[in-house]
Amino acid sequence: MAEPAAHRERWLVSYADFITLMFAFFVVMYATSTLNEGKYRVVSDSLFSAFRHQPVIARAEPLLASSLPMPQPIVRRPRPKPALQSSATPTVPEREQRLRDLAVTISEALRALVQSGQVRLAQTDKGLAVEINASVLFAPAQAVLQPDSIVALKALADTLVGLDNPIDVEGHSDNVPIATPLYPSNWELSSARASAVVRLFTDSGLPPERLVAVGYAATRPVDGNDTVEGRARNRRVTLLIRAEAAAHVGGNALGER
Repeated sequence: MAEPAAHRERWLVSYADFITLMFAFFVVMYATSTLNEGKYRVVSDSLFSAFRHQPVIARAEPLLASSLPMPQPIVRRPRPKPALQSSATPTVPEREQRLRDLAVTISEALRALVQSGQVRLAQTDKGLAVEINASVLFAPAQAVLQPDSIVALKALADTLVGLDNPIDVEGHSDNVPIATPLYPSNWELSSARASAVVRLFTDSGLPPERLVAVGYAATRPVDGNDTVEGRARNRRVTLLIRAEAAAHVGGNALGER
């Protein structure tokens, strides 16, 4: 008896299933052809096990170190620190300390004159006052600096050249009248003596804009004019090294021995 036609064509179902599986296989293989070797092996093993009906545990192999791009180091640039604000104007304690240090320096530079009482230093409410007796600097009734005084004044200028304090150079006299062709009165004499000191300071490197020459004649005595000693004390040149913002320290003498 002949087999029915439906049973004779049953192999076509199995063949179609096989062709479909083969098509799916090649599609998957093509799709994974650009993957790395480890992933390709996982897919291949999975397909092979599926066709053999065996379970498989897929394990992805680690990538080769040579196939990875080298990591670039992260460069951390330090943040710029904020600039410290510097004050162009020193504080009151700084000014006071500068004046104290300057007094010590001047006392050392003019030690012999300080010890003999020819130079006196005093802290005032306006700054540091350096009082130089006129007999150290000038001949009587003259405003030309004596050779020995030039050495002392240049040493004093060396201590002042690095500072920025304004300096008043004051000429003072006693109350004895003077009348000469050059100096009709003590006003001209005291002013000329102050100007002579300023001129030497500028020649020694001090900026002229820091200096002021002024003559007070006999209007600001520091001692009585009724004695020889008092009048000698009043004949002087005073350097007032100004520190306008400095507090009043009390007028104590510095460097007097």
